[in-house]
Amino acid sequence: MSDTRYLAWPFFEDRHRQLAGELESWAAANVPRGHGTDVDTECRSLVRALGDGGWLKHAVGGSSYGAADAIDTRAICLIRETLARHSGLADFAFAMQGLGSGAISLQGTPAQQERYLPRVARGEAIAAFALSEPEAGSDAGAMQCSARVEGGEAILDGEKTWISNGGIADFYVVFCRTGEAPGARGISAFIVDAQAPGLEIAERIEVIAPHPLARLRFTGCRVPLSQRIGAAGEGFKIAMRTLDVFRTSVAAAALGFARRAMDEAMRRATTRKMFNQRLADFQLTQAKLAHMATTIDSSALLVYRAAWERDQGRNVTREAAMAKLCATEGAQQVIDAAVQIFGGLGVVSGQAVERLYREIRSLRIYEGATEVQQLIIARELLKEIK
Repeated sequence: MSDTRYLAWPFFEDRHRQLAGELESWAAANVPRGHGTDVDTECRSLVRALGDGGWLKHAVGGSSYGAADAIDTRAICLIRETLARHSGLADFAFAMQGLGSGAISLQGTPAQQERYLPRVARGEAIAAFALSEPEAGSDAGAMQCSARVEGGEAILDGEKTWISNGGIADFYVVFCRTGEAPGARGISAFIVDAQAPGLEIAERIEVIAPHPLARLRFTGCRVPLSQRIGAAGEGFKIAMRTLDVFRTSVAAAALGFARRAMDEAMRRATTRKMFNQRLADFQLTQAKLAHMATTIDSSALLVYRAAWERDQGRNVTREAAMAKLCATEGAQQVIDAAVQIFGGLGVVSGQAVERLYREIRSLRIYEGATEVQQLIIARELLKEIK
């Protein structure tokens, strides 16, 4: 088990420390360290196991729906960090239940929450968040997927891509241009059930760290207006509120990957013999390990500061961006160093550090690439000057 002294930091309450210990025990017994070729089936199985274990209740808000009393960002981050250390796919399964249902937790009507959140919390329904498009990724305000109102329905046309859980989700929270105002102010959010006529899985997308991913196509897809989340034109604001919660948790997942890489590197460095001594006895190795440990702790401080700030009800746009930038970039460096310590064995398919090397790369891109985080941080700094 990784170093857990950080749990004594004042960011956490006793319930968080208890949660971390209980999840560690559960994950050790229930989460496989690798995965096979049928990723869809394994992801469904992990969602159900996380639901049965009671962990998914932390991903959604509203105690009336079998969930935690409110979205606890520190709990979400601790869960993602722990799961990521055990399995990238388990972390993905948990995170997407939260991100996919986050808009419903934050701003859904009581009827919407009653219909979807209990099933998400029990692992009986798989959620997905559909924001990105072929020509609108980081610039979400440039989206072209549209929805027009006819009577009591919204009719959706267009495409979404890079949609995690695409192809296995039971419902999608879809953001569409509804035209109330130019740019980001003319976007609305809708819950679209997977079986809705006019919704098809246009393409399944394979990536270097396998997980369910797809391009969606909407062709005259009719959705009752009762499925709209919030008011017309509020969709972009809802999406950003959701991402503010889960962007910090992406950083926590990166932290989990980095801690696992550190554990593997320490084990290798203290057992690998070279030139009549251990690899760990070389000063070059010691310098590398020191840098890895410092990177991990500095990332953890930023991650749990952002999580604590949000749980105090404060705006964390800047803090979440800092945490994601530092933790994902830092984890890439830590994992690369671990691969180097392993030498040739580090690039053998199936090795833990080789798997981590593939898993970390996408975290520097999704939910806002590193360059976007830099822009966000600078924008927030300049806003303060004004």
